Amino acid sequence: MKRLVLLGGGHAHVHVLDALANTPLDDVEVTLITPYRRQIYSGMLPGWIAGHYQLDQCAIDLTRLSDRAGCRFVQTRAVGLDLNGCSVLCEDGTLASFDWLSIDVGPVTAHQSIDGASSHALQVRPIEEFIGGINHLLPLLQDKPTNPIAIVGAGAAGVELAFALRHRFSATPIALIGSDALPLDGLPPLLRRRTLKLLRNQQIKWIGERRAQRVTGNGVELNDGSTVSAAHVLQVTGAAAQSWPATAGLATDERGFIQVNESLQSRSHPHVFAAGDIAAYHDPRPKSGVFAVRAGPPLAENLRAAMAGKPLVPWTPQRRALYLISTGDHHAMAAWGPFGWWGNWVWRWKDRIDRHFMARFGA
Repeated sequence: MKRLVLLGGGHAHVHVLDALANTPLDDVEVTLITPYRRQIYSGMLPGWIAGHYQLDQCAIDLTRLSDRAGCRFVQTRAVGLDLNGCSVLCEDGTLASFDWLSIDVGPVTAHQSIDGASSHALQVRPIEEFIGGINHLLPLLQDKPTNPIAIVGAGAAGVELAFALRHRFSATPIALIGSDALPLDGLPPLLRRRTLKLLRNQQIKWIGERRAQRVTGNGVELNDGSTVSAAHVLQVTGAAAQSWPATAGLATDERGFIQVNESLQSRSHPHVFAAGDIAAYHDPRPKSGVFAVRAGPPLAENLRAAMAGKPLVPWTPQRRALYLISTGDHHAMAAWGPFGWWGNWVWRWKDRIDRHFMARFGA
């Protein structure tokens, strides 16, 4: 019997489990190894913070999905790989042997460039730890709503977080810090200007063209010598790879993400696949849940083909992705290539997409 290990419960592996539930593999033992019993759908996380959803509405039960797929569920964290011996070293000291391995573990927040961030900032990744931090933060803000918040990072996640917290706490001073002149780097200029207007309208202070250099118990020190006072600092900057894939000898890019070919197969070890944020695709894309979700079906197809000795199917991530960004209330913005839209109707569109995703995988 062949052994397939799915390492990590990310969005791509959710698709793999669903495909296995619909069409099981013959003579294959499948094991899912993940430290968490659920997968939080990141697209709905700002809505939970804003108060629009309960947390269980944003969570996919990985144990239930594993049962449907006939997959053994093991709750632990991977800390290393023995690629010659074909085994995963787990945090609990056990070894999980495999013939085929698929990796879809989440990244961590890239905090190394900011002194004090690991001690004094709540980081958005891993998401489960972030949720624990938010659950601790919300009552503090309820008791002392005038304690200021500084958010470091003005990509889509940072912007959504700022708007979600503003919707929840109207009196809390909030500052959003970004390195560009406008928030949402990489999105259409019209949408970026619209975002700046919304930030001002909702009294969220925009601090652009500056970088955080140090986080202390009193706030954030910037590269121009100024300080943003804050009782609470949230770091929503770029993703960093965990160290063990490179240490194990997998081919990685300069940032430590696993290099894969157009079939999502490791460039150095053909019996290993990777998708989601941990993967460095042959045609690079931003670290985004959009691409992790889209990688799921081709990953499922190629794992099935590899174990059957059949040709693999190439996959190229789409050049344009639809970005839907909530702005706290029942309002959202959308970006598609150079185009941008906003309004309550965009929120309803986003809400339907998110609920449809959860109806498929969260039941």
